[in-house]
Amino acid sequence: MTSIRSAWFIHPDSATRSARSTRSTGPARATRAAAAVVALAATTALAAAPSATAVPAPGSSATASAAARPAPPGGPTTGACGFTPLEDRTYSTWVGLPPDPKKAQTHGKAAVVLQTNRGDIPLVLDKAGAPCTVQSFLFLTRQKFYDGTTCHRLTAYHTPPAALSVLQCGDPLGTGWGDPGYSFKDELTTAQALTNWPGFPDGSRKLYPRGTLAMANGGPDTNGSQFFLVYEGSRLRPDYTVFGHVTEEGMQVLDQIAAGGIDPGTEGTPQDGAPALTTVIERAKRTGAGATR
Repeated sequence: MTSIRSAWFIHPDSATRSARSTRSTGPARATRAAAAVVALAATTALAAAPSATAVPAPGSSATASAAARPAPPGGPTTGACGFTPLEDRTYSTWVGLPPDPKKAQTHGKAAVVLQTNRGDIPLVLDKAGAPCTVQSFLFLTRQKFYDGTTCHRLTAYHTPPAALSVLQCGDPLGTGWGDPGYSFKDELTTAQALTNWPGFPDGSRKLYPRGTLAMANGGPDTNGSQFFLVYEGSRLRPDYTVFGHVTEEGMQVLDQIAAGGIDPGTEGTPQDGAPALTTVIERAKRTGAGATR
């Protein structure tokens, strides 16, 4: 684990290859192995961070919802998105599978606000570029999946060639290992259309610009619940589904969290760990047209 973490810290781009080749044994396990990381850093590093929570707090909305739900079905949904239950649900918080329309909903936008203890972070979700991702995110929001969860990871890689400045959220466990018990496919059209990182005319590295909202994953087609918010332009392979952006109001809150620095805990580094300003999504709420709660 130590050698893998070192490689991930020094060479963020090669970290994805290391994670997939050494820790993945199929889609379900890949989600476990690297869901914490935008597939770039070891999940276990954050498990020991002071702000991390090993399991959902007793009585939390995630725990209550999971207990009230039936066991996951054996097969994927049959619509356009194919939401697929994980075989290994050791770290899952199950709230059901999202509705899956026969035809992907590719028109319009949706608004969600993350009401955190640091302030509100409004998000704009783009259905055109990532309809299934938006469908899943809105479903989890309706199910209160994100309510009471901790944003477990903050990165600040600024030394070339590394460039990764994100806040990662969406894990009900607060450790980086959690998921909703299902996965779904990548939607990479928007990521592939991003500006090439300087020196990479082949498009193998992209500039994920400030304000980007994207999914973390543990390899191809392993999206779950974890997502990341970019507070400074970041260099990444176009392997992470972009499904919206943070508003300027939300960026002010995100900047404050980033400015608070990183708590490396016992296994992180000054560039990668838990936010020193513990950040909790007290409630995720859909707003504007189509809001139901």
